[in-house]
Amino acid sequence: MESVTPLLPNDVLVVEDDAIIALDFEDTLLGFGVKTVRTAGNVARALQLIDERAPDFALLDVGLAGGKSFVVAERLHAMQIPFVFITGYSGEIGLPPALKGTPMLPKPCTSDLLLAALRQRARRG
Repeated sequence: MESVTPLLPNDVLVVEDDAIIALDFEDTLLGFGVKTVRTAGNVARALQLIDERAPDFALLDVGLAGGKSFVVAERLHAMQIPFVFITGYSGEIGLPPALKGTPMLPKPCTSDLLLAALRQRARRG
Protein backbone atom coordinates (compact mmCIF):
# COMPACT_ATOMS: atom_id res chain seq x y z
CA MET A 1 0.00 0.00 0.00
CA GLU A 2 1.40 3.36 -1.06
CA SER A 3 1.38 5.75 1.88
CA VAL A 4 2.53 8.84 -0.02
CA THR A 5 0.30 10.60 -2.50
CA PRO A 6 2.08 10.39 -5.87
CA LEU A 7 1.82 14.16 -6.26
CA LEU A 8 3.91 14.80 -3.14
CA PRO A 9 7.70 14.62 -2.94
CA ASN A 10 9.23 11.93 -0.73
CA ASP A 11 12.23 13.93 0.50
CA VAL A 12 11.88 17.63 1.31
CA LEU A 13 14.68 19.97 2.37
CA VAL A 14 13.60 22.86 4.60
CA VAL A 15 16.08 25.73 4.82
CA GLU A 16 14.96 27.88 7.76
CA ASP A 17 17.08 29.52 10.47
CA ASP A 18 14.31 29.73 13.08
CA ALA A 19 14.23 26.30 14.77
CA ILE A 20 10.59 26.59 15.86
CA ILE A 21 9.41 27.52 12.37
CA ALA A 22 11.54 24.70 10.89
CA LEU A 23 9.94 22.20 13.29
CA ASP A 24 6.49 23.48 12.39
CA PHE A 25 7.22 22.99 8.68
CA GLU A 26 8.61 19.53 9.40
CA ASP A 27 5.51 18.50 11.37
CA THR A 28 3.22 19.88 8.67
CA LEU A 29 5.09 18.17 5.82
CA LEU A 30 5.19 14.82 7.63
CA GLY A 31 1.48 15.22 8.33
CA PHE A 32 0.89 15.58 4.57
CA GLY A 33 2.57 12.20 4.07
CA VAL A 34 6.06 13.31 3.03
CA LYS A 35 8.43 10.48 4.06
CA THR A 36 11.58 12.46 4.88
CA VAL A 37 12.08 16.06 5.94
CA ARG A 38 15.62 17.36 6.42
CA THR A 39 16.27 20.82 7.83
CA ALA A 40 19.16 23.25 7.54
CA GLY A 41 19.53 26.51 9.41
CA ASN A 42 22.12 28.07 7.11
CA VAL A 43 23.44 28.01 3.56
CA ALA A 44 26.49 25.85 4.31
CA ARG A 45 24.42 23.12 5.96
CA ALA A 46 21.82 23.23 3.18
CA LEU A 47 24.50 22.76 0.52
CA GLN A 48 26.01 19.90 2.54
CA LEU A 49 22.62 18.14 2.75
CA ILE A 50 22.07 18.60 -1.00
CA ASP A 51 25.51 17.13 -1.71
CA GLU A 52 24.78 14.14 0.57
CA ARG A 53 21.47 13.41 -1.14
CA ALA A 54 19.52 15.56 -3.57
CA PRO A 55 16.03 16.31 -2.24
CA ASP A 56 12.87 15.92 -4.30
CA PHE A 57 11.71 19.39 -3.28
CA ALA A 58 12.94 22.28 -1.13
CA LEU A 59 11.33 25.02 0.90
CA LEU A 60 13.69 27.99 1.26
CA ASP A 61 13.38 30.85 3.70
CA VAL A 62 14.75 33.85 1.79
CA GLY A 63 16.33 35.62 4.75
CA LEU A 64 18.74 33.52 6.79
CA ALA A 65 21.09 34.65 9.53
CA GLY A 66 24.16 35.81 7.65
CA GLY A 67 22.52 36.24 4.25
CA LYS A 68 19.93 35.04 1.81
CA SER A 69 19.26 31.52 0.51
CA PHE A 70 19.89 32.41 -3.15
CA VAL A 71 23.05 30.26 -3.40
CA VAL A 72 21.00 27.24 -2.32
CA ALA A 73 18.25 28.16 -4.79
CA GLU A 74 20.77 28.47 -7.62
CA ARG A 75 22.20 25.01 -6.81
CA LEU A 76 18.70 23.48 -6.78
CA HIS A 77 17.79 25.29 -10.00
CA ALA A 78 20.93 23.94 -11.72
CA MET A 79 20.02 20.43 -10.55
CA GLN A 80 16.40 20.91 -11.76
CA ILE A 81 15.04 20.26 -8.27
CA PRO A 82 11.74 22.05 -7.64
CA PHE A 83 11.63 24.56 -4.79
CA VAL A 84 9.68 27.52 -3.47
CA PHE A 85 10.75 30.50 -1.45
CA ILE A 86 8.99 31.36 1.77
CA THR A 87 9.37 34.84 3.14
CA GLY A 88 8.01 37.34 5.59
CA TYR A 89 9.38 40.15 3.43
CA SER A 90 6.96 42.30 1.54
CA GLY A 91 7.99 43.93 -1.68
CA GLU A 92 11.05 43.31 -3.84
CA ILE A 93 13.64 40.96 -2.35
CA GLY A 94 16.22 41.29 -5.11
CA LEU A 95 16.01 37.85 -6.71
CA PRO A 96 18.90 37.01 -9.02
CA PRO A 97 17.77 36.99 -12.70
CA ALA A 98 17.96 33.17 -12.97
CA LEU A 99 15.49 32.85 -10.08
CA LYS A 100 12.88 35.34 -11.30
CA GLY A 101 9.48 33.69 -11.40
CA THR A 102 10.22 31.28 -8.55
CA PRO A 103 7.04 30.86 -6.50
CA MET A 104 6.91 32.77 -3.21
CA LEU A 105 4.87 31.74 -0.21
CA PRO A 106 4.09 34.19 2.58
CA LYS A 107 5.36 33.62 6.10
CA PRO A 108 3.44 32.60 8.08
CA CYS A 109 2.08 30.13 5.53
CA THR A 110 -1.16 28.19 5.83
CA SER A 111 -1.09 24.40 5.50
CA ASP A 112 -3.42 24.61 2.49
CA LEU A 113 -1.10 27.01 0.67
CA LEU A 114 1.95 24.87 1.46
CA LEU A 115 0.23 21.68 0.28
CA ALA A 116 -0.89 23.36 -2.94
CA ALA A 117 2.68 24.54 -3.60
CA LEU A 118 4.06 21.04 -3.01
CA ARG A 119 1.57 19.51 -5.41
CA GLN A 120 2.03 22.19 -8.07
CA ARG A 121 5.83 22.05 -8.02
CA ALA A 122 5.92 18.26 -7.84
CA ARG A 123 3.84 18.08 -11.04
CA ARG A 124 6.23 20.43 -12.82
CA GLY A 125 9.38 18.83 -11.42
